[in-house]
Amino acid sequence: MKTTLLLSGLLLFLLSPSVHPQSPVIPQNPAQLWKDYDPEKGDFKEEIVSEQTANGIYSRDSYISAYVLGEEIRVYCTYRTKAGATNAPGLLDVHGWMGLPSISAEYVNDGWAVMAHDYCGKKDNRTHYTKYPLKLDHGRMEAKTIHAKLPTGADITDPKQTSHYLWFAIERRVLGYLLAQKEVDKSRVGARGYSYGGTLMWNLGMDPRVKAIVSHFGIGWIAYYRDRGIWMYENPPKEPAMSAGEKLFIQTVESQAHAPYISAPTLWLTGSNDHHSGHERGGETFKMFKPSVPWSFAVQARGHHNTEKLGDDCKLWLEKYVLGKNIAWPARPKAEIDLDKNGVPQIRVTPDSPMTLKELQIVYTQKDPNNLTRSWRDAPAIREGNTWSAKLPVLNVSDYVFAFCNVRYENNIVLSSDFKAAIPANLGKAVATDKVTDSIPWQNNEWTETEPAKTPDGIQGFRANNKKTGTRNLQMGDPAWKAKPDSALSIRFLCSEPQKLFLSANDQFDKTLEMQPSNTWQTVVIPAKNLLNRRTTQPMSDWSKTSDLLIMPALGSNADISKVIFAEFKWVPSQP
Repeated sequence: MKTTLLLSGLLLFLLSPSVHPQSPVIPQNPAQLWKDYDPEKGDFKEEIVSEQTANGIYSRDSYISAYVLGEEIRVYCTYRTKAGATNAPGLLDVHGWMGLPSISAEYVNDGWAVMAHDYCGKKDNRTHYTKYPLKLDHGRMEAKTIHAKLPTGADITDPKQTSHYLWFAIERRVLGYLLAQKEVDKSRVGARGYSYGGTLMWNLGMDPRVKAIVSHFGIGWIAYYRDRGIWMYENPPKEPAMSAGEKLFIQTVESQAHAPYISAPTLWLTGSNDHHSGHERGGETFKMFKPSVPWSFAVQARGHHNTEKLGDDCKLWLEKYVLGKNIAWPARPKAEIDLDKNGVPQIRVTPDSPMTLKELQIVYTQKDPNNLTRSWRDAPAIREGNTWSAKLPVLNVSDYVFAFCNVRYENNIVLSSDFKAAIPANLGKAVATDKVTDSIPWQNNEWTETEPAKTPDGIQGFRANNKKTGTRNLQMGDPAWKAKPDSALSIRFLCSEPQKLFLSANDQFDKTLEMQPSNTWQTVVIPAKNLLNRRTTQPMSDWSKTSDLLIMPALGSNADISKVIFAEFKWVPSQP
């Protein structure tokens, strides 16, 4: 009996936590990941690099310390505000991938105290940059940054192994440094991030010190989804197994994981074809927000890494939620796809506050599940009461049709509807009314920055009116005028002076066009093989994968593209 009791006691002792401590709990969501991190802990150890007041603006560049995972990171910061400012609203301005700290002069001139910082680390011959210790070198963007996999190729087992964790921690530390500035009103602080800085905004949206955030482009859905081509409307669906590292990354550090925990009013601005994330999946992020948190978004149709057509959204959002200005922010427009009485797909849009509406744009595209390569068409809208509708002609009623609308208001707020998708055949007795053509039109925004040009012989052509950047067509991948694999590109043009132009397909395959003068129309036929990959010099295999065509003056030439009149771009059979 005594022996049995001794053995039982020994077993309990060996199994007790004091002898065999439990393995650390791996965080499974952002709240768990950040519950023990104190961004205000430790001395800043401020080192001022430069400081001056000029033209009424106080500027300072400095280093501070951030303490992450037991290591000290020296973070490079830059700060601008009006000289003598007091109780100024604060703004954290976060740069993109491989970028430098960049402060918007517009906000400084409007009275904001603005801080930017570097998280790229040492790159090229930069004089100042954030200095990562050797153990955290993966924070440096020119190093092998860590996402879902370690440098060995193994899956991550802890989100604190990722480079994102370092970048988030630094960002929160710099926010504290901004709040510590004597000019800053601590109750009025916002943040905005551009490109990869937009990706980092979602973590900052959890920080109660921030009153509002704006993300340009970055919204997550990159690991697994974009990187492995898992598109939301792939038909049929494609869903390979997700690795353990991808799963952990997605649920703890990627942007969309933060949505349920965000407390700051959040605005997202992006382009429909931007490379950061799937346009439609970005909209899904907001379905995870708490009902009490305001949010909105706007998507520039045919936009890649640009949002210049999205009005004053960023500025007005920050003024509304950080400065507390009484700015009327309409609800986002409601939209639905159905069939008209003839079976043609249509979208019906009902915007908020139609009396202050200045412009309503409806765009649509067919079939392509990959947002990066979609070719969006403008769809003319007809108003009936407070609802606008537009026809969406399709080539195949069994393929997806996608559509959304943008509404611009008198105060220059631009809002987008939800991304809408439908297979017309599933909506009823649908009919296909679109037509395939070999001609590539130039009307309705198919070619950028152009104007009509009628020639003396009565032929209607067009010319590029931007002598520097030329003209671009983003519609080449539209199923209605997509090239067949055995096609060549035919260009009909008129020019009275010799011009040297540059032709590029998908910003990857290039050719120089030597255009000779003539008083009559000329035609040049360009086989795909005549365009060479700018990196490998290998010829392009065929035109069928082209979705983007650029024509501009050749670099180093004195070409004036505005003196060339184009009359027709079309696909013709390629000659052997």
